[in-house]
Amino acid sequence: MTKISDFTSLVKSAAEKGVLKKLVLSKPRTSEVSKISTRLCSHRGKSILSMEYSLPGNTVSHKNLSLGAIDTELSLLLEEYRQANLITTLGDAEWKCSKSDKEVILGGDSLKRKMEGERPLFETAIESLDKKKNYILSGDEDFLIKLGISSALGRVHDKKQGKFRQINRFLEHIEDVYDKLPKDKEICIYDLCCGKSYLSFAVYYYLTEVKERRVYMRCVDLKRDVILWCEGLANEIGYSGMHFEVGDISKIEVTDAPDMVISLHACDIATDIVLNTAIRLGTGIILSTPCCHRYLNGKIASDELSFVTRYPHISNKLAEALTDSIRLARLRAGGYSVSALELTDPENTPKNTLIRAVRNDKMTEAARDAAIREYKEILKFVLGDGAENYLSEIN
Repeated sequence: MTKISDFTSLVKSAAEKGVLKKLVLSKPRTSEVSKISTRLCSHRGKSILSMEYSLPGNTVSHKNLSLGAIDTELSLLLEEYRQANLITTLGDAEWKCSKSDKEVILGGDSLKRKMEGERPLFETAIESLDKKKNYILSGDEDFLIKLGISSALGRVHDKKQGKFRQINRFLEHIEDVYDKLPKDKEICIYDLCCGKSYLSFAVYYYLTEVKERRVYMRCVDLKRDVILWCEGLANEIGYSGMHFEVGDISKIEVTDAPDMVISLHACDIATDIVLNTAIRLGTGIILSTPCCHRYLNGKIASDELSFVTRYPHISNKLAEALTDSIRLARLRAGGYSVSALELTDPENTPKNTLIRAVRNDKMTEAARDAAIREYKEILKFVLGDGAENYLSEIN
């Protein structure tokens, strides 16, 4: 490897490890750009190098460089300069090229050893080039670090930015219905088909730490290994109000109705089972984000919709819309006021619908009967004789 490629490797490693503070290219050979100053930033959830070019006439221009392009782009730039200074939180390195084209790297070996063998005492505070948004969570919360969303130093990992935004947006939806939760007692919340319990930990933190409420949270899933892992994590960070159990959510029995049921991306008809269970338990508030919608694919039996269902790709999109619409109708028939909302930015996840249902104790008997009739008519229209099979599978 040449000295230039050695130095670009140092720069790339520093950027990838989040320790790069500044990179300055100076002493141009022929370029009219007297200096290029570079810092580590984030843009749309990814780390980049933001480069400022110092031009004649005291003007500047800017360019963003992806970390994957450092090897080629930076190598080409270095050929136009005689000096580059890399400043990191672990130490500095300097690349020089004399007029006789002799290259040298000062401090490179030491910095490389530190990046390979030492955990940095602190990472670079990475500036975001995106429009600033005030999140409920900052990223340095213990549960985010333990769940692998943030580093040990509290910086959200690039690959987890979408999940971080998703969790924050879900907490905003919790905030929207917070005034409908009981004000004078412990809040009871169930997470059904909880998986790794990202939402459980976030909601528990938000209500206990931010809102300073007492919370009992029951998290249920069929996967024993996941439940044991989550239970260990809750014990480790002192979340004594969280309780985890292996079980079939359709068989859950309670003495008192939960105040809220949450569920994130329960697969296919598992979402329907979550919603039916929440209705059966008399839950006050239901927040559920569906996952895949496979059940209706190939089962739509409506002659009126055959002009759509004859095309598989388009039929899949119709099945998704019909599935969630049937779920909303079921919730209305169960006595709930319902909404279908956008969970987060579509670029973060294609599974982007949030079903929100709030029990409507003021719904009249006539309105409830009308909602039940509508639900049955919708099932008959979409599934025909297959409606009974559908109901038997989700109950």
